[in-house]
Amino acid sequence: MSAADTTTPVKVPPTRPSPPPRTEARQPRGRRKTSATTPWLLLAPCLLILALVMGYPLVRLVTLSFQKFGQSQLWGFQPAENVGFDNFAGVLGDGEFWQVVVRTIVFAAGCVILTMVLGMLVALLLQRVSGWVKTLVNIALVASWGMPVIVATTVFKWLFDSDYGILNAVLSKLPGVELIGHNWFASGPQGLAVIMLLVIWGAVPFVVITLSAGLTQVPAELEEAARLDGAGSWGVFRYVTLPVLKPIVVMLTTLSVIWDMGVFPQVFVMRNGHPEPEFQLLTTYSYDRAFVVNDYGQGSAIALITVLLLLGVVAVYMRQMLKIGEVE
Repeated sequence: MSAADTTTPVKVPPTRPSPPPRTEARQPRGRRKTSATTPWLLLAPCLLILALVMGYPLVRLVTLSFQKFGQSQLWGFQPAENVGFDNFAGVLGDGEFWQVVVRTIVFAAGCVILTMVLGMLVALLLQRVSGWVKTLVNIALVASWGMPVIVATTVFKWLFDSDYGILNAVLSKLPGVELIGHNWFASGPQGLAVIMLLVIWGAVPFVVITLSAGLTQVPAELEEAARLDGAGSWGVFRYVTLPVLKPIVVMLTTLSVIWDMGVFPQVFVMRNGHPEPEFQLLTTYSYDRAFVVNDYGQGSAIALITVLLLLGVVAVYMRQMLKIGEVE
């Protein structure tokens, strides 16, 4: 027997097969195409309705703004005449137009600021009251929000009436105040302040309800940690609550600017269908130029300028939302 026969063979473990190379899973082309087109298919009915409802009026507005179109053209006695940018030159060169623009911006800014401040205060207060109080306040907010604009305007006309208004009677009971027979619409600033209160009264409920829903998403742990670090109520609101609510605040502010710059029925009805020059906003000024002066070309030009101003607001809103998305 040789030495090789007495040596015990060493067991070598079997080699582990190498894993197959990884191949990226690819979706079928048909499925990827379907997922890309699905959102557009879902949006198609809404886009179609918008195109039908707003497409033709917008195209007609742009067309009229470049034409000489008055009463004769409306009744077909004369054809519409293309005048290029003459309507815009006439509007932009009119000093009254710029007064209306400044008045509209000041009016909208006052409405937006007061609406957002009051809405935020009421929403924060609703977080600190009992359940039944919150329910009653929400019912009142929804009722005021659902009230038609014409009805609300009529109520405010009665409240601020110079002869029968309840507000003058109540304020006159204060010591040193005598407002019996006071006409709130004798001057433009006072009358616009009344209309501003009407707009704010109708806009605050939506802001309160939206902000109240947003406040439920603020983490209580962050607020508690801020208080433990020594932050007061203002510090908690500034560094914890407000950053969480920033997307909602930006959205509400943008919508409020668009709505308040487009105010028409409140001014029109409050002034009995004939707003005085000191009450004119861009919407009523465009209406008067088109349907009172019968200059539909310049009226359309004013309306188109208003649309471009609002598109600028929307562009700022989209930019802010994109910045917020990048930060998140």
